[in-house]
Amino acid sequence: MRKFGIIGLGNVGRTVAYTLVTKGIADSLVLIDKDQKKARAEQLDLQDAQARLSTTTQVSIQNYDDLKDVEILYISAGDISISTNGGDRFDEFKFTAAVVKEIAPKIVASGFKGIIIDIMNPCDAVTSYLQKLTGFSKQRVFGTGTFLDTARMQRVVGEKLNINPRSVEGYVLGEHGNTQFVAWSSVRVQGKAIKDLPEAKDFDFDALADAAKQGAWEVASGKGFTSDAIATCAVSLGQAVLSDARIVCPVSGYSSLYDTYVGIPAIVGKNGIESTVTLPLNTDEQAKFANSAQMIHNSVAKLN
Repeated sequence: MRKFGIIGLGNVGRTVAYTLVTKGIADSLVLIDKDQKKARAEQLDLQDAQARLSTTTQVSIQNYDDLKDVEILYISAGDISISTNGGDRFDEFKFTAAVVKEIAPKIVASGFKGIIIDIMNPCDAVTSYLQKLTGFSKQRVFGTGTFLDTARMQRVVGEKLNINPRSVEGYVLGEHGNTQFVAWSSVRVQGKAIKDLPEAKDFDFDALADAAKQGAWEVASGKGFTSDAIATCAVSLGQAVLSDARIVCPVSGYSSLYDTYVGIPAIVGKNGIESTVTLPLNTDEQAKFANSAQMIHNSVAKLN
């Protein structure tokens, strides 16, 4: 049985739930939220939809004991209104760190043995803190990290070159936040290094990177939150775990060099993070990565 859990039923959490149910990905789904009425409402809404679906998902709510045999657990509590005011996901850290302190012991007490995928912001710092408080292996706990930021870069480059974003390969690395950067040395378009393309010789790569970085705030300023793209990323990572896909994705994984979670390429499979991938970054990119990772490490250290 493919069993999922979601803690936090805000705009992202409920979109993950909707996707898992309507696409027939989950056989069983556990929903948990601090608001009992909201959890019940989401349960009913998903149950009502199933009379018109070709698949069935058992939906239970508000019981941490039900997490015992969950395979994939998403943590998606948060308050984007805190960060949209200043444009920095770290503005949410006080709020989300408190959530982690509350839920981590309950997750452990449930006997949960699966994989945790954190969606909360600031993603890398929260994932670090969540792993520490649960005591679970660093393989079993990871975050969505720069998976979405990389998709935004693919969109921006695809629009610039008038090609499908899936024809763009490469990585956004570092923090899922303001110190992230596009590793342009890794970006290839239809198999060719982007900086070798004749049509890219006059590109302002800093402007392209900034456009990708600002994508979240453009969405949030228009509709008040982000949901669809990040939920899609989260579900895709969960499917990679369940199917033991062993695909390389830029996620928030643990870096032993910097002793923190940070956006890095990792092989995602049945054990969560099977291994991380070291890219041949140039000197400038190495410095940006070190700066980003150190900032995350220092921020988490302040909680101790």
